[in-house]
Parts: sequence; C-alpha cells; structure tokens
Amino acid sequence: MCEANAYIRNSNKDELLLESVDKLVPINGEIHLENVFGRHKIVKGRIIEMDLVDHKIILELEKE
Repeated sequence: MCEANAYIRNSNKDELLLESVDKLVPINGEIHLENVFGRHKIVKGRIIEMDLVDHKIILELEKE
C-alpha cells in the first residue's frame, strides 16, 4: 500500500492527524487530505516533511 499517516508537529512532538492518507493537495495555504476510508481533513499550514519510505507526512499548522 502507498498510504501515509499525516501528523501535526507541535513543539517537536508529532500528533496523528489522519491515518492512511492517499491524497494530499496544497491549495492557497491549506492542506486538503483524504484517506482510503473517505475521511477528509483540511488544515491551514504547510508541509514540513514527507517520508514516504516510513509512510509519514509531517505538517505544521499556520500560527494564529
């Protein structure tokens, strides 16, 4: 399988946002995520790292 888990990085700690992500689309400062189960999440932020060998996507939320 080619899915990855998406995490939010907070103070060097990664918190799970969405499992089994198979679609990630950055649009105007937002990250649109969808997983194999049809769940959707939209967060304002940016991609910090994508480690596809370890199936991890690290995001950083936009500061308010």
